[in-house]
Amino acid sequence: MNFFARARHGRMNDLVPPVLLLSLLVSLGSALFFMLTPAEDVHALGRTPGGGGSIGAPSAAGSLQETIATTLGAGSRTTSDVETTLVRGILELARSRPDAALAEIDRVLLGNPNFRLAHLVRGDLLMARSRPLTDFGNSATGAAGNAPEPADRLERVDELRAEARARLTRLAAEPPPDRLPRHILQLDPRQRYAIVVDSAKSTLYVFEQVDGRLRYLKDYYISVGRNGVDKMREGDKRTPLGVYHVRANLPRQKLPDFYGSGALPINYPNELDRIEGRTGHGIWLHGVPSDTFARPPQSSDGCVVLANPDFDALLPLMQIGLTPVVIAPRIEWVDASAIQATRASLAQAVEAWRRDWEGRDMQAYLRHYSATFTSTGQARDLAAWSEQKGKVNASKTWVRIGLRNTSMFLDPNRDNLAVVQFDQEYSSNNLNQQMRKRQYWRLEGGVWRIVYEGNA
Repeated sequence: MNFFARARHGRMNDLVPPVLLLSLLVSLGSALFFMLTPAEDVHALGRTPGGGGSIGAPSAAGSLQETIATTLGAGSRTTSDVETTLVRGILELARSRPDAALAEIDRVLLGNPNFRLAHLVRGDLLMARSRPLTDFGNSATGAAGNAPEPADRLERVDELRAEARARLTRLAAEPPPDRLPRHILQLDPRQRYAIVVDSAKSTLYVFEQVDGRLRYLKDYYISVGRNGVDKMREGDKRTPLGVYHVRANLPRQKLPDFYGSGALPINYPNELDRIEGRTGHGIWLHGVPSDTFARPPQSSDGCVVLANPDFDALLPLMQIGLTPVVIAPRIEWVDASAIQATRASLAQAVEAWRRDWEGRDMQAYLRHYSATFTSTGQARDLAAWSEQKGKVNASKTWVRIGLRNTSMFLDPNRDNLAVVQFDQEYSSNNLNQQMRKRQYWRLEGGVWRIVYEGNA
């Protein structure tokens, strides 16, 4: 007896989830998974469409279900309790235990009655007791009738499908336990945490600095811009890519309900964004309206959006003016030794720059600057910078340069570009000065050179 016949006869405990595929959110190893998930995500999960048996085979689905179950059961992945309960419900369904699945979904809705995806899963579970399901969301689209559905209702169901895919895909792809994001080379000793957004995985990762080393702490489902990422201009509804910092904390009481639990503005556009002609403003990490638990993976005007409970959990970790936010198209996970090699190379270049400046060797000092160098103020290009620094240097009999609280990041959207920040202590025979400085270094022909320098 096939699935649909079993459903008609009410034999729900005999269901074979891979046959229903994505309709019940059970199988990531199914034909619909390969149709609806980008190829690079499929490969990231260790699956090749068409390889090792037919697409949608129960063994492939079971393997991916086991991957998610193992990830959540091992305790190595820390994410929202609500999300893990929802996924446990889906896994119970995958084990042909619909009553247990319904209990998990009801547990989610008891505390979060505004979780629309959970309502849709519950509706499909109940509908499957009396009629066959042909697609995920049948309970919302009224699949039994022949009348066409309103476009706005179909759009809402499509958005929930996208959220379901994003949540299951991201939980199936666990961060490699022995690897770290390539983009974080070194944190300022005062920076306790770092945020890395993997926009392709709809995931915000939180990393903690412990004894100078980075370690994974937790992660959350997030939404980004309606039109994706790589923001270029005001109103393009894209989320920017780059290295930013949390610059303020706007509490719930000072914001409309649209922003939910609050907002954390970041410093977009940064100096490099402005140099490249990128426009826009008001890019925040923020929550959701009170009648909403979560938003579809691409639904904001450019901000990074979290569920309110997740924002509430994230907020105490944020250090205003310090916490870095790296927004990447996709995280590159690399071995710690690869990070160390890049960090050592860049640190050596920064130290050589400091030493040559302190030694008042203008020729050696200026070799650290790219021909495309730019800055703020009057000395905006390399020629003006050289002239200004030459005049200043001529008045000095000695110079001392100290650098501390240094952080270093690789830009996630620009090849071979690094962001370096530090507290600079400058002293000479006629001036003492302290400032927070930001530099952008680019690897040119195997040599790190400065393409921007200014106050942070």
